[in-house]
Amino acid sequence: MSYQLEVSSAAQREIQGLPGHVRQRVRRATRDLADNPRPAGSRRLDFDLATGEPRRVRLDRWRIVYAVIEADVKLVVVLAVRRRPPYDYSDLPELFDDLS
Repeated sequence: MSYQLEVSSAAQREIQGLPGHVRQRVRRATRDLADNPRPAGSRRLDFDLATGEPRRVRLDRWRIVYAVIEADVKLVVVLAVRRRPPYDYSDLPELFDDLS
C-alpha cells in the first residue's frame, strides 16, 4: 500500500542545506517512506499525536522526523531533518503542532 508523501517547507529547506552526499541519502530515504512508512530501524517517538503516529528514521548522525497518518488518505508527512547530536527532540511539540 502506497502512502502520499508530503515534505514540509521547513524540512525542504533543511534538506537543501545538507552536504551533497547526505542530501541524496535523505531524499532517497524520504521517498522510500511512501512505500514503507515503518522501515526497519525506524522508531516511534514518545510523543502523543492525536492525528497520527510520530516517528523517526536514522541515517548515520541524521534523523528524519515524520508522522504517519492513517485517515481517509494514507499520508506520510516529513517535518524535519536534524543532526544528532546536538538534536535532542525538544522541539517535537512545535514540529507536530500543525498536524494536531
